[in-house]
Amino acid sequence: MKRNSRKKRLIADINIAPFTDVILVLLVIFMITTPLISESNIKINLPGAKNGESVGRSRQEHADITLTREGMLYLDGNIVTRKELSDKIRMMHDNNSDLGVTIRSDRFVKFQQIVNVLDILTEWGITKLNIAAINEELQE
Repeated sequence: MKRNSRKKRLIADINIAPFTDVILVLLVIFMITTPLISESNIKINLPGAKNGESVGRSRQEHADITLTREGMLYLDGNIVTRKELSDKIRMMHDNNSDLGVTIRSDRFVKFQQIVNVLDILTEWGITKLNIAAINEELQE
């Protein structure tokens, strides 16, 4: 009897193409969903208004400040203290003197908190200011 003298060779290559495809799909999903998640994390009940207009803006020349019912303060979706807000607004205004700001405040926030934010904005010379509200006709 003749024995098969040829040894089978082990294949040691790893095919990473499917792995790469999965990683790229996950990357695209995260790139699309991350802005949506950060926008919806801050829940506030905006006050209503009868008149007003939608404000178009670009991200480079605009900042969003949000005040929640619980007293939390956010700048562009990131939680900040009043001191940090002042420092960041100053830096943003130094980079762009035409900086605009939108204040989004829960309807049950104490007015003193809004005044404190307005003081910070006035201190750094912010003149383009919007206060977010929802159309009362759409609320009903």
